[in-house]
Amino acid sequence: MRRLNIYTTMLFALPAVLFSCTEKPAENTSEGVQKAKKEVVRETILTEEEISRSIEYSSTFEPFEEVHLAPASPGKIESIPVEIGDKVSKDQVLIKMDDTQLLQSKIQMNNLQTDFSRLDTLRKVGSIAQQQYDQMEAQYEVAQKNVKHLADNTTITAPFSGVISGKYFENGEMYSGSPIASVGKAAIVSLIQIDKLKAIVSISEKYFPNVKKGMEAKIRVDVYPDMEFSGKIYRIYPTINPQSRSFDVEVSIDNSKNLLRPGMFSRISIDLEETNALVLPAVAVLKMQGSNVRYLFVNENGKAKRIEVELGKRFDDKVEVISNELKVGDKVIVNGQARLLDGVEIEVVN
Repeated sequence: MRRLNIYTTMLFALPAVLFSCTEKPAENTSEGVQKAKKEVVRETILTEEEISRSIEYSSTFEPFEEVHLAPASPGKIESIPVEIGDKVSKDQVLIKMDDTQLLQSKIQMNNLQTDFSRLDTLRKVGSIAQQQYDQMEAQYEVAQKNVKHLADNTTITAPFSGVISGKYFENGEMYSGSPIASVGKAAIVSLIQIDKLKAIVSISEKYFPNVKKGMEAKIRVDVYPDMEFSGKIYRIYPTINPQSRSFDVEVSIDNSKNLLRPGMFSRISIDLEETNALVLPAVAVLKMQGSNVRYLFVNENGKAKRIEVELGKRFDDKVEVISNELKVGDKVIVNGQARLLDGVEIEVVN
């Protein structure tokens, strides 16, 4: 009888347990629906500023002029009165070759000059044929040119003021006329101009209409991080490289203080034009991890809208942003944006 009462009690208790399990939990809000939490952010108004549109490329300094000097024909070197690193002036003697051949040519020219003078006298009195006179005149002119050519190649002078950058022979050696491996040309000495340098810069073809001869350039080098040097575009190549889609310009750099040297790495900036650009604090722009995609968020009717952008010119703590979806007056989120997702509701607490 006692066992029956236990079974009866369990049967009555089971519906009560089942009923309690099907009851709804208490609501967390008075409306019965829990509201999503809004992200707290700060924002700024996107403005437009006038900036100088500029481009920057890297390059290497080269001598403004460079020549490799040697006579036109092989011969014995009499003397080389300069050494590597010497500063030389224009028309200063750099190489003296053996002058034996020059002296022989001068003697021959003097003999022809004497014969030609005699024929000239006879021609005036009609004692010789015009053809004989013309032949002697031609021989004398050839002898004069030969002497001048040998003189120019016996004593070689500096075509401009500069510094000796290479010396490949010594006094008394024979010059063979063979190319020097390091320069790829026949040479006894090399001369460079360094009071003015140049840099060849390859610029994207899209800027070809904007780049003009005479434009100013700003140059920076790692050796002098706190200094800025000035330059100017003095030559623009007329063709576009079909592989790189770029064209070359030559920039001249004043080096009268001799601080710079050929071979130095440089960064060259050229201002193209004044233009209006959308500018905002650089902290507003985020970068997608593992890529170069840049984006930001704007406040659109209380919700965060994600917009991809390209970066333009940087200055101080601001940056130019480029996007067809942005316009002046947009409310750009500058604080709290790292927590946002596209479409999330936001609360502005500026």
